[in-house]
Amino acid sequence: QVQLVESGGGLVQAGGSLRLSCAPSGRTLSTYFMGWFRQAPGKEREFVGDIDWSGSSTDYADSVKGRFTISRDSSKNTVSLQMNSLKPEDTAIYYCAGSLNRNRLRNGASNYWGQGTQVTVSS
Repeated sequence: QVQLVESGGGLVQAGGSLRLSCAPSGRTLSTYFMGWFRQAPGKEREFVGDIDWSGSSTDYADSVKGRFTISRDSSKNTVSLQMNSLKPEDTAIYYCAGSLNRNRLRNGASNYWGQGTQVTVSS
């Protein structure tokens, strides 16, 4: 059974940066599309961005485009989310997800999910 484990969340001031990491345990997901989602209190979970298996194709929600960057390190079997110029509205629990199908990933129907990591941005 594959589990995704996120790390790197925390408290940061507005304008600051954080880097989240996601690593699968149990097997490699090197051929999977990997993505990040977030859920703020009282709101629905939303798509943040994703990356293809090769790392050459990424896509982002408009709300984070230009500020967030997703990358993957095949040698370490990890996927990262670099978040710059953070805003208070970025405060949420961030989840990592993986799927063989990119549409299923973006629609929130991934095969695998992490437990989430809290990101809090203070004003």
